[in-house]
Amino acid sequence: MDWTDEAILLSLRRHGETAAVVTLLTREHGRHAGLVRGGTGKAARAALQTGNRLQVTWKARLSEQLGSFTWELGGAFGSLWLHDPLRLAGLSAACALTEVCLPEREPHRAVFDGLAAVIRGLNDEDWPSLYVQWELGLLGELGFGLDLSCCAASGVTEDLAYVSPRSGRAVSRAAGAAYHDKLLALPAFLLGASGGDRPDVIDGLTLTGYFLERHVLMPQSKGLPAARSRLVDRLLA
Repeated sequence: MDWTDEAILLSLRRHGETAAVVTLLTREHGRHAGLVRGGTGKAARAALQTGNRLQVTWKARLSEQLGSFTWELGGAFGSLWLHDPLRLAGLSAACALTEVCLPEREPHRAVFDGLAAVIRGLNDEDWPSLYVQWELGLLGELGFGLDLSCCAASGVTEDLAYVSPRSGRAVSRAAGAAYHDKLLALPAFLLGASGGDRPDVIDGLTLTGYFLERHVLMPQSKGLPAARSRLVDRLLA
């Protein structure tokens, strides 16, 4: 059993003296773990960073085994933001959320392409809005997309300001006025407006986080990863 694919490094943990077990998001084979011999050695330490792009080959005697990876560095994105705590938190959150949400060995090419876009987009000033849009897309790819096309109560398509926590559908400002304290805020940048400011991004993360926990993580007895919580804390600070 062997294949070769593009990958983004999601996490690495030491295994024995110098080996490591890495978890990757691959373009064609989904979230996939494997052993990297020498993965914690000096030669590999700089290359095997969260968020880096790799070209990998996986081999195992049987498909259900952990198997092992050989790799070549395709892009050292993970180390670009060591000097920028907020962008580094965004990178870590995206990789951690991918690892905890996606089922193992199930292809999700749209998530791969979206995560790659988020990592490239960290260069832009408006990257937090892009990150929230990626989380919204992650929900959709996993089968829990929100319906933001029109108001659930009146059917209007203008002045949508809330999302129902029960149905995941948009609600207009007028229809939701009496229940605004029970509804989730819908930032305008998720409806196609220009990038949101910091409060809008926080509202967006609250929105996507609520549905990721409810539909994806709670059924697995999991919560949002610590890296995702640190991103929110840094944005609030």
